[in-house]
Order: sequence, then C-alpha cells, then structure tokens
Amino acid sequence: MTSVPAGPNGAAGQFVDLHSHSTASDGSRSPRAVVAAARAAGLSAIALTDHDTMAGIDEATDAGRQLGVRVVPGVELSAIDGDREVHVLGLHIERAAALETMLREFRESRHVRAEQIVAKLNALAIPITFDAVLAQAAGGAIGRPHIARALIAEGWARDSRDAFDRYLGAGKPAYVPKQRLSVAEAIALIHTGSGIAVLAHPGGEGRRELVERFVALGLDGLEVRHPGHSAEDVARLGALVDFFRLVPSGGSDWHGAAEGSRTLGVMRVPGSWLDRQDARVADRRASPQVA
Repeated sequence: MTSVPAGPNGAAGQFVDLHSHSTASDGSRSPRAVVAAARAAGLSAIALTDHDTMAGIDEATDAGRQLGVRVVPGVELSAIDGDREVHVLGLHIERAAALETMLREFRESRHVRAEQIVAKLNALAIPITFDAVLAQAAGGAIGRPHIARALIAEGWARDSRDAFDRYLGAGKPAYVPKQRLSVAEAIALIHTGSGIAVLAHPGGEGRRELVERFVALGLDGLEVRHPGHSAEDVARLGALVDFFRLVPSGGSDWHGAAEGSRTLGVMRVPGSWLDRQDARVADRRASPQVA
C-alpha cells in the first residue's frame, strides 16, 4: 500500500471518509445526517460527493462546524473513456459556482433520462409513475437508484440489485444511457472549481496504462480504499499513487446503509491521506496555470 506520512490529521485513531452521498443526490440521509453519522463513527473529516450536485455542501458544512467534523466539499462526475463509464471525484472544491452551469445541465439531463426510463417501464406493463420517482428523489438529483426504490415500493422488484438486474442496468429493457463528460472535460471542470480530480473506485481496471493516460490529462489522485476493491487492487493502486506522485484517497461510497460493507468509515482511511490532499490543493492553487 502507498506510504502514509505523518501529518496533523494523521494522529493515531484519526480516520476520514472521502466518498459519501446524501439526499442531495441518491443517498438516503440528509447532508446534516451524513455529518452526524460521521461524528458518531468517530471520523475527523468527511467528503460529501453527491452525483452532479453540490447542493448539500452548505448544510453539511454548517453541521460540521457544530459537530466538530471537517467537511470537504466534493462532487462525483460520470465521464466516458472509450465505451466505458468512469467516475471522477472532485474534492476540495473551492469555487462551486464555477461548476454550477455544467452541473445544472447534468441534473436537467438526469430528469429527462428518468422520464425516458419510466416510459420504457410503462411500455413493459410496469405502471410506475414519474411522480413516484420524484417522491423517492425528494428534491435531489434524480438517478436510477430512485427509480429502483419506486419499483421496490410498488412491488415490482425485490431489492435494488433485482431492479438493476432486470430493468435498469446497462443493456436491460429500461436502460437509457446518460449524458457524460469526457475524462479530460471532467478533470478540467474540477480544476476550474480549484479542486483536485481523483479517479473513483478504479478497481481491477486501475492499471498503469489507464492511470498514465489520465495523469497526462491532469489527474491528481486515485481512490485506493473502496468497498469494491480487493487487497490486490489496494496494493496496486497504492503503488501507482507513489509511482506517479499522486495523492491517495478512499471512502465507503456511503449512501446511508446502516450495516454491510459500505457503512460510513468502514475503509479506515488515515487522516494523513487528507493531509497529502491538502498539500496538493495548496500547490495547485499556487500554480499560475490554475484558472
């Protein structure tokens, strides 16, 4: 695994979680509740990384001040690399307004996509309504998990996996592709907001050739620890972090589960990794090339 130098957040017992979701996108808990859960889990810091939106950051930050938990402003973007979908985390976003126009376009495209998926489900004689999906989203950025929840609530699927396996996954009868950025565009957008770009949960595909291409586009870091990673993935990604002089990151990719492999803080990400990110952010913002 990548080396972990000591730092002010890296004291013994100090852990962070740098990948989480709230009701601002497809999580089941409010931004304030996410931060409260981080406090209960003994975390010193958390990154809120909702899909295509930073709408929950202010609420989370306010809760963090009250509860003594640092909140790292973030976002998760879907990008395309050839015929594959790649997720990129934007962490330490300082200028959210610089991203907002593009993020708003993505949220609007999510709305249209959800309507198209519902229409496909209706054509399959599954009579769920778009209003039922909106109720599940509760004002957050709409995604397939909300449609899955509507299917479950109305008895058309046993659980989320069943909903995706039968209807919503790629290649399934109700699948509709979503609007995506290129990886280069996603990284550039994050840098426009004065943040750092981290490749999310690369898993077994996180090989040297792929990472090298993305580093050439400005990638800052790799998500080393994630519930979907094997021990071999963690070791390989850590070595790539060191080889390319990137920053490590990690998190539970929490959506609100109370138990299981994706509970908040389960990845035991050392606080010193956050120190390394802070140093990278400071270097990037000091560079005259940064917009």
